[in-house]
Amino acid sequence: MKRMIFAAAAAASALAVAATSSSAADKSDLAPAFKNTVVSTYPDGRQAKLWLSSDGTYKAEGRKHDPSNGTWKLKGDQICMKQKSPRPPLPISYCTAIPSGEVGSTWSAKSVFGDPLKVKLISGRG
Repeated sequence: MKRMIFAAAAAASALAVAATSSSAADKSDLAPAFKNTVVSTYPDGRQAKLWLSSDGTYKAEGRKHDPSNGTWKLKGDQICMKQKSPRPPLPISYCTAIPSGEVGSTWSAKSVFGDPLKVKLISGRG
């Protein structure tokens, strides 16, 4: 159950990379992600996917293919996500640094549970 609650947070942790700057971010910092897919690959090869929309919503698929969705907003130099479905038992927001880079960018990150991730922004919403 706990893993399902954090499916979006695990996918969102794919965004954990150095912020674009120390000042407050704006929505344009996320523009490359709006039409593409953030893919996190876990050590066991399973992948989580995250799709951000410019209207402040997201959809995600955890590494066990469990779907989730919610809302996001910017707070300073971070993106904060709040899962709406499946409804978590506690209202939790997950915040991480704003990603930088275009399609094909790769970086290392850690999941919300501390798992090391290989992350890539791939072309399209697949």
